[in-house]
Amino acid sequence: MQFLKALKSVSRRPIAAGALILALAVAAGAQQQIAASEAKDKTEPSATARPDHPAAEKQEPDSSNPLPEYTVGEGDLLRINVWKEAEISQNVTVRPDGNISLPLAGEMRVAGLTPLQIQEVVTERLKNVLTNPQVTVTVTEVRSKLVYITGEVTRPGAYPILAPTNVLQLIARAGGLTQFANRKDIYILRAGDHSRLRFNYKEVVKGKNFEQNVVLQPGDTVVVP
Repeated sequence: MQFLKALKSVSRRPIAAGALILALAVAAGAQQQIAASEAKDKTEPSATARPDHPAAEKQEPDSSNPLPEYTVGEGDLLRINVWKEAEISQNVTVRPDGNISLPLAGEMRVAGLTPLQIQEVVTERLKNVLTNPQVTVTVTEVRSKLVYITGEVTRPGAYPILAPTNVLQLIARAGGLTQFANRKDIYILRAGDHSRLRFNYKEVVKGKNFEQNVVLQPGDTVVVP
């Protein structure tokens, strides 16, 4: 209707009529293209939503290099949670004998087991008194695998080792050496046999005598004079 009205209004001006008719025709065609495009967008999925588009491919978690499962030891603090059983769910500390005690499950040896293995043990014990018990076990604090560093480092203290850790790595975790540290006369007190191992920081960082950079064992103490 608007097109016909505009056409009648310019019918008495033949020179401008041709130009106006052409402009209105172009505008009408553009509106038709926009409407068709919007209708197509509503019915046709976007490229990223198409199953064959790379962005729509399912992303699998990277498990090419999983960390080894932690082995529980004496002194570790565990959280044992039994679904809908608040009286049984609790924090327990692994005793020096490697055992824990849990209501309705009794005494259990857990030292040397992973949290998943402990979960299975607790589940089997509770099957005698509960129907289909749902158990989860997590390590909330590591106390059994500690190494110590003292002396001229930024943060001396005890550090848990959840993966193999050498002397250089422990020094880094402790914030590095202070400016007063004697870098040539660092030593390790080995907990197992009470031996004393030499560590020359300057040599190791230069790639010399790298065998000094031993893997630490639970209970070892690194002394930085």
